[in-house]
Amino acid sequence: MEATGTDEVEKIKSKFMSAWHNMKYKSGELSTDGSNFDKINTEISGNVEEFRKDFISRIWLTYREEFPQIKGSALTTDCGWGCTLRTGQMLLAQGLTLHFLGRAWVWPDALDIDNSDSESWTAHTVKKLTASFEASLTAEREPKILSNHHQGTLKRNCDDSEMRNEVYHRKIISWFGDSPLAAFGLHQLIEYGKKSGKIAGDWYGPAVVAHILRKAVEEARDPELQGVTVYVAQDCTVYSSDVIDRQCSSMDSGKAGTKAVIILVPVRLGGERTNMDYLEFVKGILSLEYCVGIIGGKPKQSYYFAGFQDDSLIYMDPHYCQSFVDVSIKDFPLESFHCPSPKKMSFKKMDPSCTIGFYCRTVQDFEKASEEITKMLKSSSKEKYPLFTFVKGHSKDYDFASSPVHEENDLFSEDEKKRLKRFSAEEFVLL
Repeated sequence: MEATGTDEVEKIKSKFMSAWHNMKYKSGELSTDGSNFDKINTEISGNVEEFRKDFISRIWLTYREEFPQIKGSALTTDCGWGCTLRTGQMLLAQGLTLHFLGRAWVWPDALDIDNSDSESWTAHTVKKLTASFEASLTAEREPKILSNHHQGTLKRNCDDSEMRNEVYHRKIISWFGDSPLAAFGLHQLIEYGKKSGKIAGDWYGPAVVAHILRKAVEEARDPELQGVTVYVAQDCTVYSSDVIDRQCSSMDSGKAGTKAVIILVPVRLGGERTNMDYLEFVKGILSLEYCVGIIGGKPKQSYYFAGFQDDSLIYMDPHYCQSFVDVSIKDFPLESFHCPSPKKMSFKKMDPSCTIGFYCRTVQDFEKASEEITKMLKSSSKEKYPLFTFVKGHSKDYDFASSPVHEENDLFSEDEKKRLKRFSAEEFVLL
């Protein structure tokens, strides 16, 4: 369909801007007619480049080879078995990016990533985006004229901010490095997985990975990470008081204040196959500013879902075996940690087992998020019971075990081990 008349131009403009801002500030809709952004008509290339920056800035974690040997095994690669751990890492990395860098941050070198393997946008998409659309966007971005004094002050502030952002950008990636010392690296995650009966080379389902990520954040000793906690829903239920208790728990540093929380909700979107009735719910969830993505995939493959386009899910793929990068060295190369272009998959191909992630910086954010998500759950549920629920109070108030007291040599309680084994039996095999 070709664009004709002012109404059609406005419609396309609105759709593009909605997609851009959803992807930039949320984990939402990536509304394109192709799967990447490389060869685009020069008339709108500036706007498309900004759009690309937002996606490429996300941290991409894939299979690696030739990294230090995993303890208790002879493995020096996770190729063929570690994809769900990698998608879990990507979701956690997105939460940490929001926490330390904010929603508006983009990597300044994003457009330097080689995108030569990607296809171009379709021609009719380019034709629809007109000169008037570009002019309106340019006007929105037009900077105000500043005096020389103010320009100098602004430049110094920008330089300081860029330096700080670069430090945190590298620090976040280093936490996911493939070495035994990295807080959220594969080696550490496998160690925590052993507590639930997993070993290197096993497959890990989305629910098991959720619990492993929680343990990893709990055990992280970097002072920078003391302001973040992870909560995993119990049997598709988020207990609000348990979440707030985690946010208000004291930090090891003794600092006052509440913690940000990443909430992980393992769910099933159907029986053997995903129920298409959940499509609008998943699209709604991915459009929320609190959502940091979904650990999921299709049978035998795990993906990190970051957004959607029509009835397809936009994802980052961990199934690329890249060489080990030593993130402990100064100025280690960043390029292999950023995906040059998104991929998409029909929702009906999605495996029903997945874990949904949310990030809330404050208790007030959590309370607002729980209200918005609850409304969405109620409106999307055609049956009596929603996919998951938020309830007031603690889990112990409903005869569930309260948060376990951790022993040094046993990170998972017996109740958690039983739950993890059940998840392992229900989830699909990922290769």
